[in-house]
Amino acid sequence: MGMGGIRSCWGEKMDRKIKIKAGSVETEAVLNDSATAKKVWDSLPIEARASTWGDEIYFAIPVKAPLEKNAQELVEVGDLGYWPSGSAFCIFFGPTPMSRGNEVRPASAVNVIGRILGDARVFKKAPSGSKVLIEAAEG
Repeated sequence: MGMGGIRSCWGEKMDRKIKIKAGSVETEAVLNDSATAKKVWDSLPIEARASTWGDEIYFAIPVKAPLEKNAQELVEVGDLGYWPSGSAFCIFFGPTPMSRGNEVRPASAVNVIGRILGDARVFKKAPSGSKVLIEAAEG
C-alpha cells in the first residue's frame, strides 16, 4: 500500500505529542509530519463537541486543508484523520457504518495525521455530545 515508510517512523516522531480528552476518556497521541498535521498542531488547543459515527468520533476544527495525495479510504484502529469534506478531526477506534466486516472505513478519504498511543477503543466510552479538548502534551 505504500504506507510502510510512514508507519516505520512513529517511534522517532515524538515531538508532536498531543493529549486528547473526550468526556471521561483521556489519552495521548502523536501527530505525524504531514502538512495537514502541522496545521492541526499550529491550531492547538482545540475544543469541540464530539459526534459519533459507528466506532469513530469526529468534530469540526478550525483547519482547512486539501486531500493529500496519500489520503486513505481505509484506516486502522487508532489512526487520527482529517476529513477535508467536513473540516473534521476524526478518531478511529473500530468499524463505521460503511465498513465491511472488521475494516475501518471513513465516509470518504481522509488524511491520516497521527496515531493514538495505547488502546484507541477507550473512546467507546465517549458518547456523542462529549466535550473534546486536544492540546499539546507536556514532555
